Amino acid sequence: MTITKQDELDALKDIGRIVANTMQAMAKALEPGMTTGELDETGRLILEREGAESAPQSTYDFPGATCISVNEEIAHGIPGDRMIAAGDLVNIDVSASKNGYYADTGATFRVGTVRPSLDQLCQDGKRAMQIGIAQVGSNKPLAGIGKAIGKFASDRGYTLIRNLASHGVGRSLHEYPEEIATWPTRGETRRINKGLVLTVEPFLSKGGLWAAEGEDGWTLYSKPSAPVVQYEHTVVATDRGAIVLTLPG
Repeated sequence: MTITKQDELDALKDIGRIVANTMQAMAKALEPGMTTGELDETGRLILEREGAESAPQSTYDFPGATCISVNEEIAHGIPGDRMIAAGDLVNIDVSASKNGYYADTGATFRVGTVRPSLDQLCQDGKRAMQIGIAQVGSNKPLAGIGKAIGKFASDRGYTLIRNLASHGVGRSLHEYPEEIATWPTRGETRRINKGLVLTVEPFLSKGGLWAAEGEDGWTLYSKPSAPVVQYEHTVVATDRGAIVLTLPG
């Protein structure tokens, strides 16, 4: 989606605030001994109260209001009976729509104390997202996002999952530009037009290269097996850089 009017921006900020608040409330509720299904129910109730609709459910008939991925699960984890334990890494991905506008956000949260290397991975994963967002602006090269994130990752000995990309969003969950690489690419000549709405969501890993689908048809796992974190915001490109839409408030 390309924003052309203030009311479009206002509507996107509204749904952006809702998904951000939902994710933060779920993170606050996160504790050892609860199931991912119970955590998902927290998110579902907030979205319902705010008059928002789960985008994975409405778009893909996903069996949950939110995606919750634990440890070896790196994305699209189905909420259910899995019990969360101290030391886990839990990725919470919330996307939803309201009045025909969509926003998407996600983050990896530590449950209690985690190994120092995983703690550093989380810090660097968030930084990788911020570095990508800094490359968003009117008429900037789309490939600049992956180039900057890729340099950050390689300089620190990390890898990036190369088949989980950022994407356009706004009037649907996934739209033009359909795939925005968060890793270095060749041949990407598109530029970011003013008002473009997109996600920035690198999957930073300690060795993983690809996301492989599990037996349930939804949950994705790192291949080769390795820790992975993901941080995501929905942003809009302007002449002064990116406006982050998925902020709590």
